[in-house]
Amino acid sequence: MVKPDKWIKEMGEKMITPFSPEKVKKCISFGVSSYGYDFVLSDEFLIFKGKGPISPKKIDVSDFEKFKGNICIVPPNSFILGKSLEYFRIPRDVIGLCFGKSTYARCGIVVNVTPLEPEWEGHLTVQIANLTPMEAEIYAGEGIGQIIFLSAESECEKSYKDVAGKYQASKGIVIPK
Repeated sequence: MVKPDKWIKEMGEKMITPFSPEKVKKCISFGVSSYGYDFVLSDEFLIFKGKGPISPKKIDVSDFEKFKGNICIVPPNSFILGKSLEYFRIPRDVIGLCFGKSTYARCGIVVNVTPLEPEWEGHLTVQIANLTPMEAEIYAGEGIGQIIFLSAESECEKSYKDVAGKYQASKGIVIPK
């Protein structure tokens, strides 16, 4: 059996672009971890400015303010959307489960990314919620979340690509469709 960290190092460049084969620790860490990969936040953000009620059927890009920079401020009790610097290509026999970094969680910042389905590809759209009553700083170019890769013994019957998933080949920050 191949160890997970060895498997990720072997598969990494095929699945993740750009790929960091070692853990980078000069900042909020990113790169290969024991059982997964810590991904980086790009410098592109959408800051939520809309008024309620919020609905995935009614939200529009006009509900957000575009921001580009190395530090993004998340308003109190609100959220922003960001995207991964990396572009992912998930194999048909793999699923990725995402979790926020503990460094942010310990500051009241929750990072949410849905699973990376078999044969999905694209940049991750990352939801970052500030649960505190104060502004929060988020850093581009540093680790924001971790993906744990689970490899199946056989390929799935229907992949994300097979069902023509609406978020396939995402290139930027994608709001609900």
